[in-house]
Amino acid sequence: MERISRLAAAGTPFLFIVSYDKRDVIVHPLDDLPSDIRFSIRGRGMEDGGWRMEDDFSLSAPRSLTPFPVPFTAYKKAFDRVIEEIRAGNTYLLNLTFSTPIRSALTLEEIFRIANAPYKLLYKEAFVCFSPEPFITISPEGVIATYPMKGTIDAAIPNAEASILANQKEMAEHVMVVDLLRNDLGIVGRHVRVEKFRYIDRIVTADKTLLQVSSKITAQLPPDWPSKLGTILDRMLPAGSITGTPKKRTCEIIESVETHKRGFFTGVFGVFDGTSLESAVMIRFIEQKGENLFYKSGGGITIDSDAAAEYQEMIDKIYLPL
Repeated sequence: MERISRLAAAGTPFLFIVSYDKRDVIVHPLDDLPSDIRFSIRGRGMEDGGWRMEDDFSLSAPRSLTPFPVPFTAYKKAFDRVIEEIRAGNTYLLNLTFSTPIRSALTLEEIFRIANAPYKLLYKEAFVCFSPEPFITISPEGVIATYPMKGTIDAAIPNAEASILANQKEMAEHVMVVDLLRNDLGIVGRHVRVEKFRYIDRIVTADKTLLQVSSKITAQLPPDWPSKLGTILDRMLPAGSITGTPKKRTCEIIESVETHKRGFFTGVFGVFDGTSLESAVMIRFIEQKGENLFYKSGGGITIDSDAAAEYQEMIDKIYLPL
């Protein structure tokens, strides 16, 4: 984190990757980026020392994957423990995730190339991420914005948009995350305000279209924010949208309930270009271990959550956006 602040203060463009628990922080100046690390932010990537647009890519292998999710009984066991913690008042919202074995003819690099997502990262032969969710952006003038994403529905469901916006459970979950991130921005900035509340993003996958609900929250940082960038990130992480509230206690419960280690999944990555910053939450995440692939996904649990519906949402999020 200290190196992030030093490079930003010097105006040096760099890529940073931070794991969920902040134990692993990877920082590379863009002019010294290893060839086996690739990224794309809103269609712009880095190759051969210069920015470029992602090019077209033809592929003969099937653009699909087959998941083998945990049995519902295993999911419900963890779900029930979360509900017990909610009833005890230890958490009000907890993002419960699982690691799902998948089968695919695609390599991590091929997935990186074909995935249609605003934020993409290929880290060596370890993992690929194709995230729809921004974490924070910071303008040269020091306006910091975050974009919590909570609420997913299949667009094929009749009146899907109206249905998810009217769903009281989804509303409560989204409000809690917005409140948490308003608090997070208040720790690092001032004049916090919600600029857009519960707008719809559309995500097209190989076999369906999903609607996801987001909000936009902004604040003002001090003029010397680049020299404090590492501290800003440290104070805001892990991201509230993939933990829950209250954050500290909820993270402790996540550690005891989840059956896998998140690692870089639900961490963040981003680019400081010399004057501004753009970053993403690392969801929609595939990890490679030897010859095996694992897709990590989940969703927010509240007192009103239904185990079967949450289990299905976890599976619905196992997709390639094409």
